[in-house]
Amino acid sequence: MEIVGSRRKSSLSSAGDAFPTLPLYRSAPELEVRLEDFELYAIHRLRVLKGISDGLSRGKKPNEMENLIKDLWKVNMMHSEAAEVINKDIVSHFVLRLVYCREEELRRWFLSMETTLFRYRFQLETPEAQRALLAEFDLPYKAINNAEYETVKDKLNQVVRSTGQSLSSADTVYYKVPFEQVPELVATRRVYILKGYAYVAMNQVNSLLVTQYRSNLSKALVLTNRKWTSMIREQEKDRLTPIVEALSVSYLGPDYSQPKEYGEISFKDIDQVAKKSFPLCMRHLFGKLKEDHHLKHGGRMQLGLFLKGVGLNLDDALAFWKAEFSRKVGAERFDKEYAYGIRHNYGKEGKRTDYTPYSCQKIITSTPGVGDHHGCPYRHFSEDNLRAALSTMGVGNRAVEDVMDKVRNRHYQLACTLTFEAVHGTSCDEGINHPNQYYTDSKKVLESRNNSKVT
Repeated sequence: MEIVGSRRKSSLSSAGDAFPTLPLYRSAPELEVRLEDFELYAIHRLRVLKGISDGLSRGKKPNEMENLIKDLWKVNMMHSEAAEVINKDIVSHFVLRLVYCREEELRRWFLSMETTLFRYRFQLETPEAQRALLAEFDLPYKAINNAEYETVKDKLNQVVRSTGQSLSSADTVYYKVPFEQVPELVATRRVYILKGYAYVAMNQVNSLLVTQYRSNLSKALVLTNRKWTSMIREQEKDRLTPIVEALSVSYLGPDYSQPKEYGEISFKDIDQVAKKSFPLCMRHLFGKLKEDHHLKHGGRMQLGLFLKGVGLNLDDALAFWKAEFSRKVGAERFDKEYAYGIRHNYGKEGKRTDYTPYSCQKIITSTPGVGDHHGCPYRHFSEDNLRAALSTMGVGNRAVEDVMDKVRNRHYQLACTLTFEAVHGTSCDEGINHPNQYYTDSKKVLESRNNSKVT
């Protein structure tokens, strides 16, 4: 796969080719990809995978997941040119494979989400396409003959009835495979096992293919990581490497660099607003600032950019930070050592960059050191400290247990979403993906309640 400037790509699929709707991604395609498409296609696919992750962590049922994936794919992975749809699918997969091969935790997440995507996309294929994909996998399993089927027919029918399925002529085609090849079917007791072999019906073959697909992708990620570390990272350090390294922590939601809905706030209002509408990560930083009258650089950046995003202008930001820091370091030292950093965040110093508030993903992947207070409480707090912090926010015991369950399963953003729902007494279906989104959604809820009281 060659990355080029703004030249047109050659098409991977043409009228004379017969590519399946669902690729197996066995090797990177030999085609040119514009640099802007390299990143854009990856972002679109990442929206699909993150949507799947959110659906799974919310406990959506299989039929709900199927509808969710159909909608996600339609919104994000279509292309104005029909011939480019398959290109976008394949290119985006291989770009994200490069992005997520670099660390064990990243590989595990990508492997799980891509496997889920493959499972549901396979189920949405026509029976003819499914059989074509089965043949393309070239698995060493053959359908059992009629004689063997007759010997186990009663047992197979018992399994079918026990799972609430209806019998059909298509179900009389069974594959005999080692039971460890279909752990999902064995775990849910949807197959008959005899002498170490599971009898897999044609309508259950997707489980067999998913296992094989996951195994192939897992090995490919390890090999891709070796290529990345030994060759690609250094060769592409000025072009692709910055894009690849940024994509794994990229934020895909609205821009919160400037306040939009609620305008500016005064530093005199921050104390009251913090208690009602700050997410836990910002409440914690705000509390530590009030307690110690100081924050290290990571904490100043995380809280400072958040406050900028909720509407604290530069003059008020300087007044706010000076009021706290001067109580510990004095006003003169604050002006010399800390005021520059605040002006820099607002694009008034240095390169004049207008910095944006940190997303949940960026905060979660940060690594606070000793004495630091930034980061994500759901990931970086001990269980006792997190329980105490949630109790301080007014989260009830039952909701605390739900939050802790999500934390144990590393669903940190969903844990924050459940906290929002418990504090505000309302649902947040889109989930929390950004601290400034938490603030904005909180203000909407509180404003709606105030309006209801007035009327």
